[in-house]
Amino acid sequence: MTPTLTFDIESIPDIAGLRHLHDLPESLADAEVAEFAFQKQRAKNGSDFLPLHLQRVVVISCALRNDEGFRVWSLAEPKSGEGEIIQRFFDGVAKYTPNLVSWNGGGFDLPVLHYRGLIHGVTAARYWDLGEDDRDFKWNNYISRYHTRHLDLMDLLAMYQPRANAPLDQLVKLMGLPGKLGMDGGAVWGAWLDGQIDAIRDYCETDVVNTYLVYLRFQKMRGNLTPAAHEKEVAVVRDHLAALDAAHWREFLAAWPA
Repeated sequence: MTPTLTFDIESIPDIAGLRHLHDLPESLADAEVAEFAFQKQRAKNGSDFLPLHLQRVVVISCALRNDEGFRVWSLAEPKSGEGEIIQRFFDGVAKYTPNLVSWNGGGFDLPVLHYRGLIHGVTAARYWDLGEDDRDFKWNNYISRYHTRHLDLMDLLAMYQPRANAPLDQLVKLMGLPGKLGMDGGAVWGAWLDGQIDAIRDYCETDVVNTYLVYLRFQKMRGNLTPAAHEKEVAVVRDHLAALDAAHWREFLAAWPA
């Protein structure tokens, strides 16, 4: 089978970058630097959501389905720095040439990885191939919005109309899936300041599994999986999570009725 790699990132304000761009003193606490940036952003457009190039990646969670089975893992701080996290993600793309699956990956995750990858000198030749090295990539590549080598489920299901976008958490709960457990994206910065790095990673991992389960349901909807094949694939995910000795997966399974 063609490998499928579902991914999700979590990010925080790029404090070092904000200090540099605004000539802020080192004596200013990280939270104060972020609040300075939030206030400037609110004054500009009414939202404290920072531009994508100022989003520092702290976690990339992945769910890989291939001939060897299904597994979930994260590339995350503090074990790895931002540059290494991003490089290892694109190295995985080069190794497996998977079909990428995301929820709003085209609108957020991938542009963030592009900008932050440039900052850190990341190389990603396979990802950026538009047919120069592999002719198949001319007609189906990771960059085009309308190709399936990267499937942004949120974008596609909304027919590429932003006003039709659905929140992942609400959609998966309506589908009978667990949804977000204990955290959402707006809480990540506060959790980071409190030192809850593991909680951020766990949250990102549950998000990526929710996204993969939506993908499986979509594959059933479009006729690529029969109902029996869909149930088999769901069972593969459930069995893998049940074998993992981690509290967030126990909570996830408890919220996911068989």
